[in-house]
Amino acid sequence: MVTVYGLKNCDSCRAARTYLKERDFVHDFHDLRADGLDPATLDTWIAELGWEPLLNKKSTTWRGLDDADKEGVDAARAQALMLAHPTLVKRPVIDTGRGITVGFDREVRAALQAVL
Repeated sequence: MVTVYGLKNCDSCRAARTYLKERDFVHDFHDLRADGLDPATLDTWIAELGWEPLLNKKSTTWRGLDDADKEGVDAARAQALMLAHPTLVKRPVIDTGRGITVGFDREVRAALQAVL
């Protein structure tokens, strides 16, 4: 089962869901704001992708953090921030059951097509 993690009002998440629906790929949607982020799920993502591609430093949430929270971010700090503020996760994160992608650019679409 494919799971799309993101926000319901995020343009990239809507595009990913539309992409999957148009290709008849059954998927679940997990809203990070409404449903939260499970620590074990985040651990899996970090193990596969690293923390850097997951932490969205362009987000409104990131800009709203205190400077002290943004300084010296390492893996442990990034993980703690993303768990405390799930909207810091770059979107969408798509778990195909065979791999995890983040974002929704041309490369991600090609990777999804190859896996799905």
